[in-house]
Amino acid sequence: MTSWQRSRPLRVLLLCCVAFVVCAAASSGGARACWSSSVTSCADCLQRGPQCAWSFQEDYLHGTEQSHRCDLPDNLRRRGCRPEFMERSDVKVEVDATLNSTQVSPREISITLRPAGSEASFVVAVKQLERYPVDLYYLVDVSASMQENLDHLKTVGVALSLRMTQHTSDLWLGFGSFVDKPVSPFISVHPSKIDNPCSEYQIRCRPAHGFHHVLSMTGNISEFTRVMKRQRISANVDTPEGGLDAMLQAAVCQRAVGWRPEAKRLLLLMTDQPSHLALDSRLAGIVTPHDGRCHLDSNVYTGSTKMDHPSLGLLSEKLLENHIYSIFAVEKMQYQWYEELVKLLPGSILGKLGLFQAPNLIDLVVDAYKKLLSEVAVSVSVEDKAVSRYWVSVSPICPRGSTAKDQSCSGVQPGQTVYFNITVGQRSCPDDGEDEDVRMLVHPVGYNESTVISIRSKCQCKCGPTGRCGGNDLSPCRGSHHGVSQEQRPDHGHMKDSSSEPNRSCKADGSNVNCSGRGVCECGKCVCEQSRLGVVYGKYCEMDDFSCPYEKGQLCGGKVEKHSTSFPGEVGWTGDSCSCPTSETSCQSADGLLCSDPKRSGDFCERCPTC
Repeated sequence: MTSWQRSRPLRVLLLCCVAFVVCAAASSGGARACWSSSVTSCADCLQRGPQCAWSFQEDYLHGTEQSHRCDLPDNLRRRGCRPEFMERSDVKVEVDATLNSTQVSPREISITLRPAGSEASFVVAVKQLERYPVDLYYLVDVSASMQENLDHLKTVGVALSLRMTQHTSDLWLGFGSFVDKPVSPFISVHPSKIDNPCSEYQIRCRPAHGFHHVLSMTGNISEFTRVMKRQRISANVDTPEGGLDAMLQAAVCQRAVGWRPEAKRLLLLMTDQPSHLALDSRLAGIVTPHDGRCHLDSNVYTGSTKMDHPSLGLLSEKLLENHIYSIFAVEKMQYQWYEELVKLLPGSILGKLGLFQAPNLIDLVVDAYKKLLSEVAVSVSVEDKAVSRYWVSVSPICPRGSTAKDQSCSGVQPGQTVYFNITVGQRSCPDDGEDEDVRMLVHPVGYNESTVISIRSKCQCKCGPTGRCGGNDLSPCRGSHHGVSQEQRPDHGHMKDSSSEPNRSCKADGSNVNCSGRGVCECGKCVCEQSRLGVVYGKYCEMDDFSCPYEKGQLCGGKVEKHSTSFPGEVGWTGDSCSCPTSETSCQSADGLLCSDPKRSGDFCERCPTC
């Protein structure tokens, strides 16, 4: 205990020193948030952060380094820069409210950003309508192992149409089939098996194919049933099938499939095997990546033997781009494989079927449709050229009764609206440092409407109507002619050769010292010396930001605009540190009396025991 008491004054002193150092560091950090000796241009300054500004005022801080033009706006103003001569990292958000929309609003937004910390926020609203027309495309694996399942599907059309009347009065159906790429080693290329891959089983079946579009979207359910009854199986050699390859074609070949613009689009993939992924085609010597385009000729996929299977990223992009929900109806043995797959495909749902019988399949489609519609999510994409230079944050605001999950709301009821608070920021400028225009798309998954974001990236500085950002950054000798400085004198109407008195313009009136003794005269202008104490500036280097006393941690109590040894401070204050008010208001009591009577006491001389 004694030892602690004896060391207490020392500890208190150390704590005070530490507190002083921390406060000083914090103050210096705030003051130096923008300034750096490496800043030599307006663009450099604004990349220091959205709080920084650059002064392009011609006479700002005469004689100092260019880096002192970069500072916090308040600091620039205190040193004499007028607001109209500041280039700032202003962020603008303009919403076009003239475009009508029934589901997604607004449809167009324009924002202006600068790099290094600037960001813009806006809200996109997505409304769930009461009823939608529905397009459902059956994409069925017709390999030999699906024979029994294909037979069960021939009665599904009418029953599904009746069940879906509870959710839509306008159901259209389409149909397509797939097996695998018709090349070795995915199929047998023996001559006897090219046209009939089931010949060894004494069965007649159709040739293997990557994708065959059979029936375009139709509201004629009888036609759909008739087409289904004509379908025959095919065969291949390896276990995985070409389902993802066929899915992409069904998504992008809109005209052939007949997807309706106003409908909710469902793509139902039915298979009992896993699917080939990108790069699998190298086994067949196919190395060309998929281009994401439609390649149908007479409703047959002609790119199957020329391009690789699509990547999951490409497939996801095309499903979103074409407003398609995907439903995977798979045999229970393959459920785990597809469970991992659907996590990478937004707007997808997985169903497990023991047998592909009509009642089971109808329940799956109806339940999937209700679940997909009740979950509202958005996908944000940006042009490939600029994707690394921007970041996006999405926060959903879900209606009552629904729950938020990541970037979506689940349990949304018809007629409710989900709001998405979206923030966009810019990390950097293009390599050439020029301004750029970038297009960003906010796309609600499965909706045929979206919000287009036009981003104007400002990497260059305008610096007012003159476009000159440097102010006094040009050489002081810019007006010289053959090494002789010339200047315009206010008392003469012509140019006068100042070579006879080269330093005259560097001396203040009544002074015989160049640049107040704190700089050198170059070509008729003062270049002020740099001090570790602060900034020296002014036409004659007569100003600085460190000569006046400090009050409450601020130069002259923060009550001066420019600092020199003769500057009196703001009107209404006096004293060396501008800490003493000239007004008597602070010495007046509530009844207007001044505390000038020596007989009285109290803050305002309001007490007088002898009066």
